[in-house]
Amino acid sequence: MRIKEPVCRPSNPNFSSGPCAKRPGWSNKLLGSALLGRSHRSLAGKTKLMETLSLTREILEIPSDYRIAIVPASDTGAVEMALWSLLGERGVDVAAWESFGLGWVKDISSQLRLSDIRIFCAPYGELPDLQQLDFDRDVVFTWNGTTSGVRVPNADFIPDNRKGLVICDATSAVFAQNIAFSKLDVVTFSWQKVLGSEGAHGILILSPRSLRRLESYKPAWPLPKIFRLVTDGKINESLFEGEPINTPSMLCVEDYLDALKWAQSLGGLEQLILRANRNFAVLDDFIRTSPWIDHLAKSPETRSNTSVCLEIIDSDVRRMASEDQASFAKAIVARLEKLGVAYDIGAYRDAPPGLRIWTGATIEESDIRSLTEWLDWAFQVEISSYASAS
Repeated sequence: MRIKEPVCRPSNPNFSSGPCAKRPGWSNKLLGSALLGRSHRSLAGKTKLMETLSLTREILEIPSDYRIAIVPASDTGAVEMALWSLLGERGVDVAAWESFGLGWVKDISSQLRLSDIRIFCAPYGELPDLQQLDFDRDVVFTWNGTTSGVRVPNADFIPDNRKGLVICDATSAVFAQNIAFSKLDVVTFSWQKVLGSEGAHGILILSPRSLRRLESYKPAWPLPKIFRLVTDGKINESLFEGEPINTPSMLCVEDYLDALKWAQSLGGLEQLILRANRNFAVLDDFIRTSPWIDHLAKSPETRSNTSVCLEIIDSDVRRMASEDQASFAKAIVARLEKLGVAYDIGAYRDAPPGLRIWTGATIEESDIRSLTEWLDWAFQVEISSYASAS
């Protein structure tokens, strides 16, 4: 028996968790004023870069005494720059509950080879006990676990009178969640995530406390040029004044500027968060009424409103071997991709098998609503096919 397809398709089938969908109404024609074929160090180039930093501060409501720099190699480059430049002055606590956080654990322990490191891990879908973290030490964590769909609900676990630095990878949280900058000393993200801009560039945000650490502490290891924030014992101020360490793509800068101006036109951070919350609510309503699928994140208060990770809980699927469960989820993903309904909604390669759907601000609520109908349809088709084959 043929299972009837839904009538409406998402107008934009891009639900990837990074790079994320372009903002509504985006066109490459909007990049016509990009400063191409010119030096980023020219007055015109520096003006563009300074505008980028200024709008980032305005929309994210970053404190005026925090510094912002554009750095190479996306969020990964920004995090690595912070880890290699700041850690080693005291012991380090690292909290991890998904693949990227575990990556920072590996780099700190295997590459920096710090001896005084404590690791607090939790399985996919859960948070570790954050109350165990000692903020007299340096602390590293990821605000929103892009590959698990688990986020910290707030920053209340971080004391104001901390002695160590708090380094936060916030790449899939900024522009969609309230980030408590006053509780954080280093915040990193890449603009390819929540605002859907082009990749390869990271943003590094530093508190006054982290700036003082940079000038008072010299790591025991050599730093590659692209990691150096200090020159002759002093902060390299030019990095925070529109002069990146290496050459940025001015086409990518223009794309990010377009996204920032779109966010500004909506009303800024509050409206971006509202859009993401509405998108999540539509998907969450579908999940709560669907017997075959559920959130990977166990606790409602820790569920991400951007990278929503899902597991298939249908009893027939649960009885399959683990490799067959993974194949079943991949079949749903492949079917919807082939039809042009949804792209890149498979679970991350290191995560449990399932689906991952982006619900950030650049996604339209109507597209999430349409997608839920197609998810239900694709599941019914695949489970029917499995039953027939059995």
